[in-house]
Amino acid sequence: LADIRTVIESCIPAIPSYNEDLAVNTIQWPVESEPLVSLIIPTKNGKALVKACIESILEKTVYQNYEILLIDNGSDEKESLDYFSELDKHSKIRVLRYPGEFNYSAINNFGAQHACNDSTVIGLINNDIEVINPHWLTSMVGHAMRSDVGCVGAKLLYSDGRIQHAGVVLGYGGGAGHAHKYFPRYHPGYMKRLIATQNYSAVTAACLLVRKSLFVEVGGLNEKDLTVAFNDVDFCLRVKELGVRNIYCAEAELYHHESVSRGLDHAPAKAARFNRELEYLKVQWKNYIEHDPAYSPNLTLLRENFSIKAKEEFSS
Repeated sequence: LADIRTVIESCIPAIPSYNEDLAVNTIQWPVESEPLVSLIIPTKNGKALVKACIESILEKTVYQNYEILLIDNGSDEKESLDYFSELDKHSKIRVLRYPGEFNYSAINNFGAQHACNDSTVIGLINNDIEVINPHWLTSMVGHAMRSDVGCVGAKLLYSDGRIQHAGVVLGYGGGAGHAHKYFPRYHPGYMKRLIATQNYSAVTAACLLVRKSLFVEVGGLNEKDLTVAFNDVDFCLRVKELGVRNIYCAEAELYHHESVSRGLDHAPAKAARFNRELEYLKVQWKNYIEHDPAYSPNLTLLRENFSIKAKEEFSS
């Protein structure tokens, strides 16, 4: 009987549960072998942010088979350097040096190249991420290991608890934007899309998991044309073109203290770079921008709130 039960349980693809307060089904896909996950965290200085990020991962994460690769992009603050040296002694952490100008795509590609040979999943994590739900990595790995799934993103909150990311919609502002941005944390969203795990065309790389084999197959992030902006959108769409689906995992909740570490791109040079990268996205992914398959054509592209299009939008 024990053998029969083992066979039956192995055939069950997932364990559903019902959230009575939110009235949605949640599913934990099985993580049978606990594959090694390589979490890549780029930083320059930022001791306080990195400390909050890494300590939250180490102290709160239930899933334990992971390594952290902290990529130091030219830190010059003594307190940060001293702290990174201490981190490098931790059994789960490696600190790698990446000199030169900031290039988000190149830094993460560098990290992926130095991931442990045994790692199965690559995790892209910003240094201003902080864990909320202890099961975040278990939930995301469960999806990432599904053969029909590519990139897996998380529900990210600003420091004040409002939604920062809950999936990426192509076409917002003529490029791409975040679904349900600024909504309250516990709001169900449009048709409960804020609280339900589902398909999106893209997700943010502030917290993104993907099988290493897929990362390698598409050549990683585009470090030539998209050094800072939209590299995650481009990456997700290239992965999607392989025939898999990208997933927003509503159960994985984390804070994203966005732009604290680098500031906003108001300088003329940064603005020019942003415009170049936006134009690249528009040309490269014109069809998705004109009609995102994960977003209704009857909804507005002027705001990230799922409201119905105004008459002038339909006419244009």
